[in-house]
Amino acid sequence: MGWSVARPIGLTHHRKEYSIKGYTLITPLAGYSTYLLDMQGRIVHEWKHNFIQPQFAKLLPNGNLAVLGTHKSLLLPPNAVPNSPSSSLEAHVRRQGGAASTLQELDWDGALIWSYDNPFIHHDFCRLDNGNTLIPEWIALPDEISHKVKGGRKRSKKQMPPMLGDDIIEIDIDGNTVSRWETWKLFDPRKDPICPLEDRSEWTHLNSVDQQSNGDIVISCRENHRIAIIDRKSKQFIWKFGEDSLGHQHHATALANGNVQVFDNGLHGHHLPASRIIEVNPRTNDIEWQYSAVPKDQFFSAHISGAQRLTHNNVLICEGTGGRILEISRTGDPVWEWISPFLHEMPHFGLINWLYRAYRYNLDHPAFTDKCLDGHDYENINSEYGLSR
Repeated sequence: MGWSVARPIGLTHHRKEYSIKGYTLITPLAGYSTYLLDMQGRIVHEWKHNFIQPQFAKLLPNGNLAVLGTHKSLLLPPNAVPNSPSSSLEAHVRRQGGAASTLQELDWDGALIWSYDNPFIHHDFCRLDNGNTLIPEWIALPDEISHKVKGGRKRSKKQMPPMLGDDIIEIDIDGNTVSRWETWKLFDPRKDPICPLEDRSEWTHLNSVDQQSNGDIVISCRENHRIAIIDRKSKQFIWKFGEDSLGHQHHATALANGNVQVFDNGLHGHHLPASRIIEVNPRTNDIEWQYSAVPKDQFFSAHISGAQRLTHNNVLICEGTGGRILEISRTGDPVWEWISPFLHEMPHFGLINWLYRAYRYNLDHPAFTDKCLDGHDYENINSEYGLSR
């Protein structure tokens, strides 16, 4: 989809009687702030990140903000070469999309409550009920494994950095790793190949991690078009899906009915690129519900992006590369749409308004208790970005 030269920004559509009321959390990529939006699309709160560049954030049940990001000292220079040879594993992972180096917990006013630093973490995290956290971690694959992995664009061995695989680690409040799931031992090097149009610097590129109610772990892996469920105790796959069905998907999440929802980006598939949201039943592999635009190519994000299931089965969609957030009903009717006005410069991509994720939180969320959210303190920034109504 192209952009109109006069594309509207902010709130562009709202059917008040059908939308799920609450506040929407966004973190513009390549920027240094996280914002909370009201249903009118106006900023009512801001967290400023002075020492890290955030990738995305979530509100925790305790009311604090958890944010995944990269320390400023580790950010790539504008002229960095993607996937170039490197003398260190850490330098290699800096060049991968979704790289992070810290997970931080902030209070409402932005004060640091807790942090976990690790230069190999990336893409996502899941806070558990016991206070521990699941988070993906890149590791260098053994040569005997990487040589067996099929697919990807062939390159000279002299140009080839170590192939990366993904572990999932569970860390406690003190930052200790209390459990580890080695996903690269679960995939088959031949049956789960890298997309032939992608580089061989990574096998799987795990871009989301979530937990089902029974503790099993739901993952999405972009480079080999797979989503899967890992049995928490045996650490083995109990379900794997995606061959011939997904295209570089993101944000696989566990639903209350046991199904898995995923943002299927639709890139490098068998048809013209178009994105969709699907709900898959792991017991039958049936797609029990899906949303795609009419016409289909009206909805497309080649990478990043996500979808959150709301109450009454509404879905909040983050069409990442367009900076668009769209809430739809179960019947696929648009009920709320907001387009990001925040433009930031990103190395290799230029000026962007990308959003990696967006989340809607109900009005009774603990974070909002006794908080003034009338937006009065943010009139200037709302006016500057054209969000005043």
